[in-house]
Amino acid sequence: MFTRAAMNGRERFLNVMEYKPADRVPNYEAGVWGQTIDRWEAEGLSRLDVHWDWFTGDEQFGMDAREFIPVHFDMMPGFESKIIERTERYEIFRDGKGITRKALIEGAAGGTRASMDEFIDFPVKSHDDFRALKYRYEMHATRYPAQWESIMLPRWKNRDIPLILGRNCQMLGFYWRAREWLGTENLCYAWYDMPELMHEMMAFIADFTMMIAAPVLAKTDVDYVMINEDMSMKGGPLLSPDTYREFIFPHMKRLVDWLKKNGVRYVAVDTDGNCEALIPLLLEAGVEAIWPLERASDMDPVRIRKKFGKEMRLWGGVDKRELAKDKKAIDDHLAAMLPLIDEGGFFPTVDHTVPPDVSLENFRYYMKRKNDMLTGKF
Repeated sequence: MFTRAAMNGRERFLNVMEYKPADRVPNYEAGVWGQTIDRWEAEGLSRLDVHWDWFTGDEQFGMDAREFIPVHFDMMPGFESKIIERTERYEIFRDGKGITRKALIEGAAGGTRASMDEFIDFPVKSHDDFRALKYRYEMHATRYPAQWESIMLPRWKNRDIPLILGRNCQMLGFYWRAREWLGTENLCYAWYDMPELMHEMMAFIADFTMMIAAPVLAKTDVDYVMINEDMSMKGGPLLSPDTYREFIFPHMKRLVDWLKKNGVRYVAVDTDGNCEALIPLLLEAGVEAIWPLERASDMDPVRIRKKFGKEMRLWGGVDKRELAKDKKAIDDHLAAMLPLIDEGGFFPTVDHTVPPDVSLENFRYYMKRKNDMLTGKF
C-alpha cells in the first residue's frame, strides 16, 4: 500500500481512492460538539489555537487540507426566522427553512444543542405548498462566491489538495430535501398517499442541483461531491429499497451521470444510521463512497468491504464510543481496521462529530495512533 515517493494532498487522495500505493493515507475528520470544545478548553486546550472547521483540516491535530467550493444550494430567499415562544428552558421558533421547532436552551454550547430539537411543523403539506416554494430555488448570482472566476478559479485549476463542490451539508440529496419540506413522519406517508407530488419533488431536486452546479463545472473539474441524505436510522433505512428504486433512483442516477460527465471524479453519499440495504442501489446509480459508517448502527467497514467489494469506497468507521474508553480500547479498535488501510479505498474518521464524553487526552492519543496507522507505523 505504501510508497516512499512523496505526494501532495490531492495525489494521496486519488491514489487511495484508486487502490494505488500512496506515501500515506490522508488524515481527515469532521468536527466536534460545542460542548466538547468547552470540555477540552477546561482540560488545557486554547480554542483560539485550533481551526474548528475540520472538514478543511487542522494543523494542530495533523489533519490534511481539503477545499470546498462554497456554492449556495439552499433556499434563496429563505423564510423569515422568528421566535414564537421562549422560556428559560426552551424556545419555539420558525427557522429559515420554514420549519417550526422546539429547541432546548439548557446545555447548549457553541451553537450545539444538548439534544435533538422537536419538529412541530413543516412548510409543505400539499402540491400547492410545494409549487409555491419553488421560487426559493431559482438561479441567483449570489449563490456563488464573489469574483470566483477571476480569483479562485486559477487556484482550483492548479490545486494540490482535493477540491469538493459544495460545503458540508450544502448539496442536499433527495431524501434530505423532501424530509425538510414535509417532515420525517409525513414523508413516510407521502410516498404512498401523494406519489405524484413525490415524483415531481425528486425530479425537481435533480434539475435544481444540476442547474446550480453547472456554472462552476463548466469552468473547472472537482475531485468529488458529497450528496447529503441522512436517510437511515439505527436499524436500517427510513424508506424501503423498493421505494428508493421507484422514486429516487431514476433521478439519483441521472444526477450522478450528469455530474461525472461534467467534471466530477467521484460521487459520495452521507447518511447516518444503517444504509446497508440501500448500498446496492447506490452502487447501481454510480455512487463510489459512503460516509460516516456509524458503528452504533452496525456499519462495520471491514464487514461492509467484504460484502460489497472495492467498488464502494468507505469513509468513517471509527466508533466515537471507543474513544471515550482507554488507550488499549483505542489501539484495539484501530488495529481491526489495518487490513482496510493496506487494501486502500478507506479513510478512517470518527463516525460523526466528536461528543463531549471524549477527553482531550484520549482524542490526542487517537490522532497520534491514527497517524501511525496512516503512515504504516502502527
